[in-house]
Amino acid sequence: MFQRNILLSKFSSYRIGGPAKYFFEARNLSELQLALKEAEKINEKVFILGGGTNILFRDEGFDGIVIKISLSYIRQIDSDLLIVGAGAQIKELLDYCIDNSLSGWEWAGGLPGTLGGAIRGNAGAFGGETKDGILQVISLDKKDPDKFIIRNNNECFFSYRDSIFKKSAVDEIILEAKLAVKKGDKEIIKSAIEEKINYRFERNPMDYPNCGSVFKNVDLKIFPSKFLPLVKNEIKTDPFPVVPAAFLISECGLKGVKEGGAMISSKHPNFIINYSNATAYDVRQLIRLVKEKVYDKFEVVLEEEIIIL
Repeated sequence: MFQRNILLSKFSSYRIGGPAKYFFEARNLSELQLALKEAEKINEKVFILGGGTNILFRDEGFDGIVIKISLSYIRQIDSDLLIVGAGAQIKELLDYCIDNSLSGWEWAGGLPGTLGGAIRGNAGAFGGETKDGILQVISLDKKDPDKFIIRNNNECFFSYRDSIFKKSAVDEIILEAKLAVKKGDKEIIKSAIEEKINYRFERNPMDYPNCGSVFKNVDLKIFPSKFLPLVKNEIKTDPFPVVPAAFLISECGLKGVKEGGAMISSKHPNFIINYSNATAYDVRQLIRLVKEKVYDKFEVVLEEEIIIL
């Protein structure tokens, strides 16, 4: 049932990555459960893939099974509730909201990836976060594919770019979520979403393959006080006061620095772009360089927002 030696670069917005030993795309729950049980039989490690928008696959590929979650349904239950599959693209969700005059997710305009990935990392932008609209999440135990786990918002332990699915529930697969919405004006909703999309294209290097912001912004609470005079005019709320990683990287003079086919973007230095057939090694070298230089200058250890498999 599994495909063999499928290039993972096809499934990453970085367009980087070697082959997966085995690959499978689960389009419904039954297929997912069957794939997990088969993986257990042949004793192969499993990686669950969503939209591939925040992941750097290694050049060597993955010595196991990559299962791509493509449960992409969107169902409206009533005027203030949606049930959405984890494999639904955020763009699909926003298009659905526009078509049905549903408000509450405008902040996610231009956000890449799937709902499942957004829940796992509590993706956020423009002062909003995924957790703001989540009522309930249903997940599947990776080791016991017949076991379902239902959590309300509080039980997901959302925090800044984080959730229980990155921690104690790391062996669970997000299947679907109940989303809060509310009726609104279609044109106002559409305009608000388009505004966010246009903002991203104006300020981010969208003309090159990338995985968005590589590093998390730094919580102002842990930023060394002796350097605050240098950053006081750059502090933003996201959704609490943070020092933008892009500013710290820029202050280290790293805009435009290259390694092989990878480059720290001059347009937005928290983006490392694949400008010329970059390898995962190239990107990882720039990540290492950024972390070293920012620590040397600001005594802050930047934390990666992307996943390096």
